Amino acid sequence: QVQLVESGGGLVQPGGSLRLSCLASGFTFSNSVMRWYRQAPGKEREWVALSGSSGSTNYADSVKGRFTISRDNVKNTVYLQMNKLTPDDTGVYYCKAQYGLRVYWGQGTQVTVSS
Repeated sequence: QVQLVESGGGLVQPGGSLRLSCLASGFTFSNSVMRWYRQAPGKEREWVALSGSSGSTNYADSVKGRFTISRDNVKNTVYLQMNKLTPDDTGVYYCKAQYGLRVYWGQGTQVTVSS
């Protein structure tokens, strides 16, 4: 059974940091492309960052230089280190796995940036 479980969300002040984790099971994590998305209230879900199976990374312009995606293929976990957070980063953050033609989503973790 495939599972993606996000954690690490919470309330943080502007300028603060959070690290999100997404623990994967039920498929070959090391061969998968992992992505983080987010969805702000009243807005569509948007792509944030990508970690390729070869180690490549890519970021949305809105987070470039502030967020870092990384993965641990032994722990089957992908991370999103988020620094210099602003209220515009508020939303539910989801991880997404692409394994071959199959796509899996986690349930999301809430990130709220507010003073």
